[in-house]
Amino acid sequence: MLSAMHGPLLLAAGAVDNWGLLQDTLLLLLAAILAGAVAERLGQSVLVGYLFAGTIVGPNVLGGVQTQDELMPIAELGVALLLFAIGLEFSPQRLLAFGRTTLNIGLLQIGLTILLGWLIGLAVGLSAAEALVVGMMISVSSTATVVRVLTDRAEIDSLHGRSAVGVLLIQDVAVIIMIVLAGAMRGAASWHSVALDLAGVVGLCIVLFGAFYALFNFAVPRLLLLPTMRRNRDLPVLMAVVMSAGSAWAAHRVGLSPALGAFTAGVLLALSPYAVQIRADTRPLATVMVTLFFAAIGMYGDPYWVMQHWGLVSSLVLAIVGGKALLVTLLSRMHRRSWRYAVAVGMSLAQVGEFSFVLASIAADSVGGQPPLISEPTFRGLVSATIISMLLTPYLIAIAPMLGGWLERWSSRNSAGGGGIEDEAAAGSEVEPRRAEVILVGFGPAGQRVAEGMLATHSDRMVVIDLNPDNIEIAQRYGLKTVLGDATRRDVLEHAGVQCAAVVVLTIPDHATVRQLVFAVRDMAPDAYIIARCRYHVLHWDLLAAGAHEVVDEELLLGQRLAELVLVRCAEAELMAGPSDASGGQRLPPPTQN
Repeated sequence: MLSAMHGPLLLAAGAVDNWGLLQDTLLLLLAAILAGAVAERLGQSVLVGYLFAGTIVGPNVLGGVQTQDELMPIAELGVALLLFAIGLEFSPQRLLAFGRTTLNIGLLQIGLTILLGWLIGLAVGLSAAEALVVGMMISVSSTATVVRVLTDRAEIDSLHGRSAVGVLLIQDVAVIIMIVLAGAMRGAASWHSVALDLAGVVGLCIVLFGAFYALFNFAVPRLLLLPTMRRNRDLPVLMAVVMSAGSAWAAHRVGLSPALGAFTAGVLLALSPYAVQIRADTRPLATVMVTLFFAAIGMYGDPYWVMQHWGLVSSLVLAIVGGKALLVTLLSRMHRRSWRYAVAVGMSLAQVGEFSFVLASIAADSVGGQPPLISEPTFRGLVSATIISMLLTPYLIAIAPMLGGWLERWSSRNSAGGGGIEDEAAAGSEVEPRRAEVILVGFGPAGQRVAEGMLATHSDRMVVIDLNPDNIEIAQRYGLKTVLGDATRRDVLEHAGVQCAAVVVLTIPDHATVRQLVFAVRDMAPDAYIIARCRYHVLHWDLLAAGAHEVVDEELLLGQRLAELVLVRCAEAELMAGPSDASGGQRLPPPTQN
């Protein structure tokens, strides 16, 4: 009996650590919820609340969570999922439109930041190696922070938003070289092996991106078209999660940034008709994981150490944030960009990124009895400055339009035409397409009749949303703009442009779905006029109460049509019967066959 229980008891004992990790994860998320709610209540970015939550429950304050090193790999998956979703909005053509300028700004920013950091480090008494590590650490910005803030502000698809993301991706590639160099400088590898490692990474990257291209352009679309996938909504959701997480894992395995791998996969899928739905399916999980990421980053903060070394930390933050913002702004101006654009990109990239923790950890370790590359005060000072710079990011991005506008006006007053600097449209931004006047949800027989009635006048201002690829194909044959996705997902409605729609027509037969959509549209587009389909008269008032302006009652229309047919038939019968019909001498003839 005891021997039979021995195995399960050992198994349970081995699982204690895993349950402890789950406990820490739940505690961290709970703290993030509470702190995020407080931040939202105070009118602050929830990101600030998440970072504070991690600091408070982390090992340096309350000590409720001690497993930040174990949590970080899980939390980093959230950044990858977020970048995967962003990639789905960036087609390859849109990225190439910003290629040269973004590449130049990114490379110059990285190189000049490292150089300036190295020179300043030497000036304050750091060794050459320590100063170089400091320069590399501050040269990278936080992909997760910038993307999250720009997304919350609906600026991720703006000119400066796309350019900022492009520079961040260049930094993610550069981090690979920095990590290898940091390892070589601390004596972990010879320069010959460094060159071999870099060559191997380049080769693996080529193979990886080739595999991504084949997989996401040919294999995945065919899998999503399988009847099994179309019948069961769970399978496409699982497929979306596997694609996003799998691309991040594959990139990590070859030494790339997981976020970069996930973004690349998203870009390759962006031209797929399923892109909008895939983004909607992965967003809830990404939200949870990104929240965990910021809370886990906050756990590295040590308020007591910061208060004891406030002068050092504040000087670092001021130098890093101010220096990077100024550098990127000037580089953007050198590339003939407007002040508004330049300041917005500069403020977006002013903070220090999460990969600085990786570089700092490598540099702070001693290998083979050799001392670490950076001292303990430098390490803790840079970590503290990194977290504070992340905290400042929402506020820096918020004031960028005001500061950029002021500089634009100042430049216009002091030079004719603002010095000939190109405006944002000339800088390569895409012309914003005309927004849809009519959103048509559902393209079955009822939706097709609606479209046929509007083709002559409003076909160019109508967008069709449907989850059935066959219906989407029919709508495209009509020449209509389409979105393949589940309209009950807010992401899908946003992508279709429901916020700017004048009329939303709901032709779906399911009452519960229509009612849910009425609530969603009323919340997202209060001024939109909602016309809803109702199959049964008893549910007519329910949709009106939910917020629909007009309800097309199928039973009422059916009754009216039947009555019309009866009246027409009776009138025809009276004409055919003549006066004798009144005396009952003739019967109604049988109906003619149409």
